[in-house]
Amino acid sequence: MAQQHPGAAAAPDASAAPGAAVGAGVPVAPASPLADTVLDRLTAAYPAAADPERAARSAAYLRGVAPFLGIPAPRRRELSRAVLAGTARPAEADCVAIALGCWRLPEREYHYFAVDYLRRHVRRCSSGSLPAVRHLVVTTSWWDTVDALAAHVVGGLVAADPALAGAMDEWIEDDDLWVARTALLHQLRFKDATDTGRLFGYCLRRAGHRDFFVRKAVGWCLREYAKTDPRAVRAFVDAHRAELSPLSVREALKHF
Repeated sequence: MAQQHPGAAAAPDASAAPGAAVGAGVPVAPASPLADTVLDRLTAAYPAAADPERAARSAAYLRGVAPFLGIPAPRRRELSRAVLAGTARPAEADCVAIALGCWRLPEREYHYFAVDYLRRHVRRCSSGSLPAVRHLVVTTSWWDTVDALAAHVVGGLVAADPALAGAMDEWIEDDDLWVARTALLHQLRFKDATDTGRLFGYCLRRAGHRDFFVRKAVGWCLREYAKTDPRAVRAFVDAHRAELSPLSVREALKHF
């Protein structure tokens, strides 16, 4: 039987929801033999493929947000397939445990594995996973993980449970820029199902934000929705050009 990986937390009360927050708000990973197996395999396979020179370049590119092992993406995906070969389909608790376990490891490639795994299995997750996903958004935060979590994981959870839109109404007001960015971007893949009231309302709510990443997200979500309804986006930008930052306007109208 696989030993508990150092990155895995002790099992919470069995009545707790997957990813339930405890203590200072840090989620506790549910007990998961599948997660133990995956983490054991992962921490054996990834370091064996490390490239210190590439690792240094990757860390510098992301401004030192996290250390890297230096595994190129194609090789990392190949190793990930080998790690997951023969493993069972996960339950929601397994997805949460694997993601939280990966996030407790310092190197960025483990975080990428977690994001890929959640994207692949988001339909197995429920609204109960949102606190754990929020933890991923606010921990070792940068666009490389946050954007994928926003569009493919948070967006998938909201699409499956529209009641979670209320949580997005809270996230857009959050002082953490990455949480606000996630709220802006969570509808990127919604197309005709986009809640335009929230889309445009969120953009106005954060139009004056001083941070580059939030202003960029305002323009990006508008640009993406313009692929579905360009007239609506053009009308919105024209009506609110004075409130939107020049960066947001440029991004929104990039393909017009």
